Amino acid sequence: MLGVFAEFETALRRERQMKGIAKAKAAGVYKGRKPSVEIDAARALRKQGLGATEIVKHLGIGRASVYRALGT
Repeated sequence: MLGVFAEFETALRRERQMKGIAKAKAAGVYKGRKPSVEIDAARALRKQGLGATEIVKHLGIGRASVYRALGT
């Protein structure tokens, strides 16, 4: 029986949370995290002929981030 009440309260809390997030997004407050990878810089370095290891050293980011930015 207590499980039913806990589940009900969780559903209510989730609903209130989603309403608050929607209100914040409408007000322009809830924007999310700023990107930590400069995608344009990674692509520019790639066009210069640099490999992933060199791009990692230039930008100070991880190898997986470079591959994600390059889309490969």
